[in-house]
Amino acid sequence: MNLNQITVPSLDLTKSIPFYEKLGLKLIVKSLPHYARFECPEGNATFSIHQTEKLPNGDGIYVYFECENLDEYVTELINKGIEFEQKPIDQSWLWREARLKDVDGNQLILFYGGKNRTNPPWRID
Repeated sequence: MNLNQITVPSLDLTKSIPFYEKLGLKLIVKSLPHYARFECPEGNATFSIHQTEKLPNGDGIYVYFECENLDEYVTELINKGIEFEQKPIDQSWLWREARLKDVDGNQLILFYGGKNRTNPPWRID
């Protein structure tokens, strides 16, 4: 089994699509007003957004996008007008992370985990 796609809710895809394109995702399906799908710039995973009447309550969805050159990429996005809640910092779980929210409040984490993404020192064999 392999994770293929994540879908997050959006109140207005006409606002969400440009946001995700600015992040660097490539729009491959545009079925307004209900659905849009993107390809990630690396790998085979896709990411989509679907129209909803109401957003989830509570913490909602957390989506992680791995970026090898995290600090440089975050600087590039800031220069494009993307606002971050947290600029890149080293975490205790041995990843470097930056956090932001999309236009609907979905939590996005840009991170670099390197070998610790799948093989942290505390990995269960």
